Amino acid sequence: MTANISSSLEDYLEAIYILQESYRGTRVTDIADFLGVSKPSVNRAVSTLKETGLLEHEAYGTIRLTEDGKSHAAMVLQRHRLIKQFLTKTLGVDDIIAERDACRMEHVISPQTIQKLFEYLDKEEQK
Repeated sequence: MTANISSSLEDYLEAIYILQESYRGTRVTDIADFLGVSKPSVNRAVSTLKETGLLEHEAYGTIRLTEDGKSHAAMVLQRHRLIKQFLTKTLGVDDIIAERDACRMEHVISPQTIQKLFEYLDKEEQK
């Protein structure tokens, strides 16, 4: 089941996923530092994501994505990386601009478009 969440919450989910790949225990402070946001903002997002069943969090403890949360976050991160790759390698967009644009685009691109983009990049790599 994939929850219908805002792009802002997807950014939190993606950040938690990335942090969990790097650290054993992810805490509110880690997320705030990673995203450059306040701890109260992280607490609100974590609370909402917990309500949707995408993560588990005990008060003042570590934050862990559920299986649904991991799946959703991985999908967002895959879209992000694919879009950034297209922008930088195919279109020649500057890395910093491509990162910012990919972060915005990852939330609104349709599944059909992302699939076609994947197929295009895959075909280009095979040349």
